[in-house]
Amino acid sequence: MSILSKLKDFLFRQEAMSVGGGEKAIQKQKATGKLTARERIDALLDPGTFFEFDLFVKHAGKDFGMDKKELAADGVITGTGMIIGHPVCIFAQDFTVAGGSLGLAHARKITKIMDHSLKMGIPLIGINDSGGARIQEGVNSLAGYGEIFYRNTLASGVIPQISVILGPCAGGAVYSPALTDFVFVVDQISKMFITGPEVIKTVLGEEISMEDLGGARIQSEMTGNAHFFARDEYECFEQIRKLLSYIPWNNAKKADPYTPKKPKPEYLIEKIIPSDPTQPYDIRDVIYSVVDDSDFFEVQQYWAANIVIGFARLNGQSVGIIGNQPAVLAGVLDVDSSNKAARFIRFCDAFNIPLLTLVDLPGYLPGVDQEHAAVIRHGAKVLYSYSEATVLKMTVILRKAYGGGYIAMCSRHLGADFVYAWPTAEIAVMGPEGAANIIFKNEITTAADPNAMRQQKVKEYTEKFANPYVAAANGYIDAVINPEETRRILIHTLNLSAQKKESRPAKKHGIPPF
Repeated sequence: MSILSKLKDFLFRQEAMSVGGGEKAIQKQKATGKLTARERIDALLDPGTFFEFDLFVKHAGKDFGMDKKELAADGVITGTGMIIGHPVCIFAQDFTVAGGSLGLAHARKITKIMDHSLKMGIPLIGINDSGGARIQEGVNSLAGYGEIFYRNTLASGVIPQISVILGPCAGGAVYSPALTDFVFVVDQISKMFITGPEVIKTVLGEEISMEDLGGARIQSEMTGNAHFFARDEYECFEQIRKLLSYIPWNNAKKADPYTPKKPKPEYLIEKIIPSDPTQPYDIRDVIYSVVDDSDFFEVQQYWAANIVIGFARLNGQSVGIIGNQPAVLAGVLDVDSSNKAARFIRFCDAFNIPLLTLVDLPGYLPGVDQEHAAVIRHGAKVLYSYSEATVLKMTVILRKAYGGGYIAMCSRHLGADFVYAWPTAEIAVMGPEGAANIIFKNEITTAADPNAMRQQKVKEYTEKFANPYVAAANGYIDAVINPEETRRILIHTLNLSAQKKESRPAKKHGIPPF
C-alpha cells in the first residue's frame, strides 16, 4: 500500500471515529439542549489547541453481543489543550456513544490522561456525561472507577482537578467529582445522585424527578456538592476559564500576577457598615471596596450563604477570601458554613494562595438541630484548616468577634500572620447583652429598676470589652486601622510576606475532624 493510500485510510478511520455515535445520536443529544463532547472541548479550550490521544482505542468486551459493537473512541475523548495560554489535560465523555458508559478501555483512557496531568503538573478537567458503568463489562467497569478514584486522591493538592457535570452522573461515577477540587453544574442539564428515581421508588416507594433529586439547583443550593452554577454550557465554560485565571497550574507554583486595578469608586468602604451594630449588611460590599476592579469570583454562592468564600486580586495578586455574611443568620458559623470554609482554606493553602479573612459574627449557631448535626466536629474543621495552613494568613475584624467565633475565624491564636481590626470591632467572650445578664445578675435582679440597671451594665460592659483595644493591649491585634486604609495595608502585607516560609512538624499526615 502506497503512502497516499495509507494516508487516505488513516483519514477515513479518523473521520469514522470522530463522528461519535452518528448523526441520529448527535441530533438526539442536541435536542436535549446539550452540546456534543467535541463541541464542549472546542468551546472551553483556546481555539485550535486541542490535541487528541487514544482515538482508536477499542473495548475488549465479548459478552452480551459486545464483540459485535464498534464504539467510537470507546465513548470518551481525551487529550491536551490550552486555556488562557497554559496547558491542561482534558477528557469528555461522549453520551452519543453507548450513553457515555464506562468500561475498562474507557476508564483506561481517562486514567492515562490523569497520569499525564499529574506527571506534567498541569490541571485536569473532566467533563462528565454518562449513563454510568457499562453493565456488559461487569466487574471491569467497577475496576475502572476504582482506578480513577485512586488517581483523584493521588493528584489531590498537587494539581487542580475540575469536574464539569453536563448530563447524568450517577452511582459510583459521582465519587470522582466529589474527590476533585471544583464541580461545575448547568441548570436543567446536570444530574448527580447515588441512586436514581427508579431505585428510590422501588426501594422506598417515594416518587421524585431526576431534577428534584440531583439537579443543578439542588447540588448548588441544598447539598453544596457543586461549587459553580451556570444557566447554560457556554457560561459554565467561561466560569472555568475565570477560575483558572486565579489559581496556579500546580502546587509548586503561584498564580499568575495580573495588572493591578483600583476598586470601583462606587464602593465606599467607610459607608458600608451601619452605625448600629445589630444591623446587617452585605460582606461582599466590603470585599468589592478593597479588591482589584471590585471583581470577586465567589465560590459556592448559593449554599451556606452565612459565609462567603471566593477569589479576588490585591494589587494583581490572587487571594482567597473568607468572610462572615451578616446579612444571613448574622454571619454565624454552623455545620454547612464550617464545611464550606474549611475546604476552601485547605485548597488555597495547598496551592499557595494567600488567605484574607473578614470577621463579623456572634459565634457558632446555637440549637438542638446543630448540636445533633455534629456542629462540634464540623466546626472543628475550621480550626483545623486555619491552624494547618502555612500560606500568608491576614485577618481583619470588622465588627463582632465573639467567643468561639473569634478564635475560629483565623485569630492570632490559630496562627494568623497579621490581625487587624477596625475601630468598630467588638472582641469579647460574648455579646454585651448576654455578658451583662451573667456577670451582673445579682445587681440586676436586686435593683429597684432591673431594666435600667441592665442597660447601665450593658453599657459598662460594652465600654470595657466590646472594642478592639483590650485585644490590642494584649498583642492579639497587630493594629487598629482606619477602614479607608484597609486596601493599602493589605497590599503592604502581601508585599512584605512574598517570601514567607513556615513549616509544620514532620508527619505522614494529620487527622482532620472529617
